Amino acid sequence: MSTGCIILAGGAGKRMKSEKPKVLCEVLKKPMLGWVLDCAKEFGFDKIGVVSGHKCEMTEKFLSENYEDISTYYQDEQKGTGDAVSRAAELIKSVDRVCVLCGDAPFMDADTLKKALELHEKTNAGVTVISAELENPFGYGRIIRDSSGKFTAIREQKDCSPEEAKICEINSGAYWFSAKELLNALPKITNKNASGEYYLTDCVEIIGNAEAYKSENPDITYGANTRMDLYALNEKARADVFARLMSEGVSFIALDGIIIGKDVKIGADTLVLPNTIILGKTVIGNNCEIGANSCINDCVIGDNVVLDNVKATSSVVENDVKIGPFAQLRPGTIIRKGVKIGDFVEIKNSDIGEKTAVAHLTYLGDSNVGRGVNFGCGCVTANYDGINKYRTEIGDDAFIGCNTNLIAPVKIGKNATTAAGSTITKDVPENSLAVERGHARIIENWEKNFLRKKK
Repeated sequence: MSTGCIILAGGAGKRMKSEKPKVLCEVLKKPMLGWVLDCAKEFGFDKIGVVSGHKCEMTEKFLSENYEDISTYYQDEQKGTGDAVSRAAELIKSVDRVCVLCGDAPFMDADTLKKALELHEKTNAGVTVISAELENPFGYGRIIRDSSGKFTAIREQKDCSPEEAKICEINSGAYWFSAKELLNALPKITNKNASGEYYLTDCVEIIGNAEAYKSENPDITYGANTRMDLYALNEKARADVFARLMSEGVSFIALDGIIIGKDVKIGADTLVLPNTIILGKTVIGNNCEIGANSCINDCVIGDNVVLDNVKATSSVVENDVKIGPFAQLRPGTIIRKGVKIGDFVEIKNSDIGEKTAVAHLTYLGDSNVGRGVNFGCGCVTANYDGINKYRTEIGDDAFIGCNTNLIAPVKIGKNATTAAGSTITKDVPENSLAVERGHARIIENWEKNFLRKKK
């Protein structure tokens, strides 16, 4: 049995007051659509399609940059969920079972989808509505069941009787369909309603053979129509991440200003300090101290690492490393075991060997640095000539004196030394001292000194 997933992502979200589609508004710095796609990927659908509409080029750009094997369909006018699903008819025809999800409901989970499909198959239903129970169901469509518990209808809030309004089981907006039944039902949906739109919910009545699976996770119903809704989603997601990490042995002194993405993994006995942001697919090892005021994105961090006021992106830091304060690791950087990096150091696309020390006020770009190298204050690898970038090679145990400029491409041999204030433009052999300075000129009674003193 093949399965397909259609994610509805065409809404403008006018109440968001945003220039981008609503589904690209972020929860923990990740678009809501990304959360839903991750759920679909975890479930393991054979095919996944996204129906875009408003600012479709932005949605398609996000998909192309972050996901593979996603089909896209276009809804030129927002004429309702039924019309949106019909745009993906090609996908529906190619599978046996179709799941429809909302792109602005980020907390749907794969376990709920699996159990709903089990009920769908067991009862041989034409459509299975995924529901959940809320303490405050106001505004949601209610799930109506008969005295035996059999699902019979979805009743919108405005159409509920006083007794029906007390029902707490609500429609999440997610469904499983028999692909054949769905294809037959879609042309029968009409727009004879107050909004003049084609509603997917009408398929429940058209198909007739319907079931409702009540999820154990009420969070699947949460969506966002306004900035306040989006803030509430962020607060909920943030609290859930903290709860998970603490249960796994991660420590927090206070949660002030800390934001951690849903995909982040952190080892036991690691301490995260205030005002720290950890995002993307970052993995942090055991017994680390991260922060305060650090920003880590898509990095792999080893054990026993201290990052103090560090900004790191798409980098690898091995065990027993200390970095900061006020240091930056740019994409492509690898920091090997036991390295020490001090304040106001920037490293980009470089491999820094074990137990190397980069004390302070230094820039290393496009460099391969060996083991046990020492950099004095104010060193720079001049890697860019305005047209091309070149690499610098530094051997094990080299000593780079203060204020050394290394003009790439250049190689510094093992155990070589550069004298303070040198600008190195030629390769330096092993065990050598390189001194490259201009001759000193002493100009006595310099006019500017007298003018400055007079002023």
